[in-house]
Amino acid sequence: MVLTMKKRVVGIDIGGTFTKFGLVAENGELTHEGAIPTDKYPKIKDFLEELYKQMQKLIEKEAFDIVGVGVGAPNGNFYSGKIEFAPNLPWKGSVDLGGLLKKHFSVPVIVTNDANAAALGELIYGGGKGMKHFIMITLGTGLGSGFVVDGKLVYGHDGFAGELGHTVVVPEGRQCACGKQGCLETYVSASGIKRTMYKMIASEIEDSELRNVSFHDLDAKMISEAAKKGDPLALKAFDYTGKMLGLKLADAVAHTSPEAIFLFGGLSCAGDLIFAPTRKYMEHYLLPIYRNKIKLLPSALQDKNIAVLGAGALIWNELNNRGRQ
Repeated sequence: MVLTMKKRVVGIDIGGTFTKFGLVAENGELTHEGAIPTDKYPKIKDFLEELYKQMQKLIEKEAFDIVGVGVGAPNGNFYSGKIEFAPNLPWKGSVDLGGLLKKHFSVPVIVTNDANAAALGELIYGGGKGMKHFIMITLGTGLGSGFVVDGKLVYGHDGFAGELGHTVVVPEGRQCACGKQGCLETYVSASGIKRTMYKMIASEIEDSELRNVSFHDLDAKMISEAAKKGDPLALKAFDYTGKMLGLKLADAVAHTSPEAIFLFGGLSCAGDLIFAPTRKYMEHYLLPIYRNKIKLLPSALQDKNIAVLGAGALIWNELNNRGRQ
């Protein structure tokens, strides 16, 4: 009797602080997860050796047949397989991640932007299932975005389409890690709302439980908890953050006319604190022909590692497309 090995793909989500990974089945089941610190490895060679070693430990737990490796990474280029000038990663310049991974895994390797991977995860396994047009917004330390049009991710001619987080919302505004000023993610992200809150503490006279918290210690979770208790400045910070996001989402709607916009990540877990003002301002700034048509929704995969799932979905999607050809 011949035993059939279970097919799995490796899904990898590279972040500035941690890299998470796991084995993804075609039905979206995510098993055998793990993580390593990204910022501990200033050399990409050492990082990949440790990643491969930890992945092998997972693969060897059961008799898995690994059929591909999908990677979501900041500034990951779907066309070239490279990470190109990612400001929040320890490896500078252009890094041929796909080529280096193929030296460890003798299977297809696909690399894309981390937010695109999240969008693909939502499309195949989450709330975007059955939708042909939607936008995925990831709200973490920064703001990522992925655009789905006609059921496919939009990459553009160079692989970098859909960088909503680095469009300017305030000309000559806050300094961004990308080198520009006034980028959306400097206002709408965990780090962005922290900057907003501290500015309000300095410029407003209302009481706030956060007045005695240092900038170093302040974080988005503290602002969210204070807002839930009715802290007036924390509520103002969320309203302003929602205004900035709603304004830019209204612009994005004019480009692709999506059925829905999904929010995912730490800041989206604040619920109505962020959803209510975002929806209000988005409707205000929308062209009338779009009003009351666009659903603003939390990700259906909020409690799962959507970026790892999405990275795995890159491979399953590619294998299925090849099978249909």
